[in-house]
Amino acid sequence: MRILALNWQDRKHPLAGGAEVHLHEILSRLGHAGHDIVLLCSRFAGAPHEERYDRMRVVRVGGRNTFNRTVPGAARRLLKQQRFDVVIDDINKIPFFSKRFATAPVLGIVHHLFGTAIFREVNPLAASYVYFMESLVPRRYRDVPMMVVSESTRDDLVRRGMNAAMIRVVYNGIDHARYRPDAAVAKSPTPMLSYLGRIKRYKSIDHLFSAASPLRDRFPGLSIHIIGAGDDMPRLQSVARHTAMDNCVTFHGFLDAEEKIRLIRRSWAVVCPSLKEGWGLTNIEANACGTPVVCADVPGLRDSVRAGETGLLYPYGDIASLTDRLGLILSDAALRDRLATGALEWAARFNWDAAARDTEEILQAVAAGTTQIALRRETVRAA
Repeated sequence: MRILALNWQDRKHPLAGGAEVHLHEILSRLGHAGHDIVLLCSRFAGAPHEERYDRMRVVRVGGRNTFNRTVPGAARRLLKQQRFDVVIDDINKIPFFSKRFATAPVLGIVHHLFGTAIFREVNPLAASYVYFMESLVPRRYRDVPMMVVSESTRDDLVRRGMNAAMIRVVYNGIDHARYRPDAAVAKSPTPMLSYLGRIKRYKSIDHLFSAASPLRDRFPGLSIHIIGAGDDMPRLQSVARHTAMDNCVTFHGFLDAEEKIRLIRRSWAVVCPSLKEGWGLTNIEANACGTPVVCADVPGLRDSVRAGETGLLYPYGDIASLTDRLGLILSDAALRDRLATGALEWAARFNWDAAARDTEEILQAVAAGTTQIALRRETVRAA
């Protein structure tokens, strides 16, 4: 197949997150399987306009804030230069509405739609724009089959009026050669919590600071490690200073995979207090390293966590409950060991090869004109 994929960013973008990892892992495997892949995405400082890597051609146009307006013209040019069998429209914040210009069948990919959560992330004017554009998705993509990463996202789209028969859940994978336990890397001798992911306001990382503050006397040497980069970093660093948490919090910024995984392995738990996620890839990454998670009980995160088996959930925004869960997991070594065992078993069910095979099957069906792509019953595939 000849596949044109549209996404705001590619895997090399400095602000790439889980959505970029997801698309890259799948597209690169499709490329290695012999499919012709072109990824159209936004430019960033120092990046070439075009390059080839991991068996795909990456074309960069426009900027991070203007890419949605650049996509139609750039996509039309590519569609004239080459005949494509299918177009992947990765819907993230501001949709591309690719049916307007695509000359091939379209498959939408959705991790999650922000809904009202966007008003916690950006200023009211920008939030209103994103909210309005997202509200058009059910109407503008009514006849577009959708691939989503969790049951929560599927249910959200159905609630918004989309046809359940046109929505297929394909779970994220995990690179088990990289994310795995290592007997040579011991857990930290002192209590250690980590956050892993982009530094965005809606991720609510400051909730972790507030919840951990009462635990410092109870757990001497408690350290919190923030791994990732993003535009909320200055505010978050200010919050840490004003809450006197800066002496136990380390902001690592973006780390290479080796160092990131070393910190995950040493952590007693990885914490995700986010308001909303599509799935929670970092939960599976932590679990695959034998580290349990503590997460807000919200769409996406509740899909990627088995409460009481791979980690603990708490009501979003309930700081007292988060403090309670953190205290429980830090004080009970037997609980951590049991959760770690469950985490490894759960993470073993996910791999990128299975996700790529499922995506290939869906793309072939869409290219052939099929829109009814849902399975009667969703199941987590074994590795």
